[in-house]
Formats: sequence, C-alpha cells, structure tokens
Amino acid sequence: MKKRIMWLTILLFLASISIAHTEQGRKSLPEVPTKGMVTMLDLGAHKCIPCKMMAPILEKLRGQYKGKASIIFIDVWKHREQAMKYGVRAIPTQIFFDKSGKEISRHVGFMSEEAIVGQLKKMGVSRPQTKNRKTG
Repeated sequence: MKKRIMWLTILLFLASISIAHTEQGRKSLPEVPTKGMVTMLDLGAHKCIPCKMMAPILEKLRGQYKGKASIIFIDVWKHREQAMKYGVRAIPTQIFFDKSGKEISRHVGFMSEEAIVGQLKKMGVSRPQTKNRKTG
C-alpha cells in the first residue's frame, strides 16, 4: 500500500511539472494576430536554414514597422501545437492577418524582405521612411 501511494505521489508530481511547463510555454507566446494591427506571423524553427536566413530580415522589419504592423516569429519545433493550430505543413510558413484578424495571405518557404514589404503594402501598411545617413 505504501509503495502504491509513493508511486502515485511521484506520478502526480511529474504530471504537475509537465502541465506547468506546457502552460509556461503557452504564456510565453504572443497573441496572434495582434488586436487592431496588421500581423505577419512567421512559423519556423531557430535551427531551420531558411528560417535562419529570414531572422535578420524579420528583426529589421520588426523595428521599422513598430507600431504600424506586428511581426511575430514562433518556433514550431518548441511549440508543436502552433504548427497544428495554423495548419503548417512545411517551414517556414508566413501568414498575414488584417487588422480584424482575418487571414489574408499565406506563403511557404523563404520570403524575401521585398516580398514581405510588398505584402504589407498591399494590406495598407506602407514602409516607414528611414533616415539616410549622409557620408562626408
């Protein structure tokens, strides 16, 4: 009887750790799509080659479009449920949502900076002007 109670206690403990880890993973994910804002969601993985190639592009655009459009990356190898949620069959996959949260466009594979900017422009979000540095 004591062994059963001990094993049951261990199983409950391990289950609670697993549940807490899963909930923590969900909490760390951003809300998609961002309410009231055009959103680009890139579903990929940090170790995927095309995804790695896109990372600096997304970072640059995230800064340029701050306050105008939301650029979000989710690693589907760490958050597998997100791949199922969005019907991802290959990575990277980019999904564009309008301000109301409706999916407008979907692309699979590497997506260039120009293509991303073009899609955002089609959705009514112009690329903010960046200050040019004059060289002397």
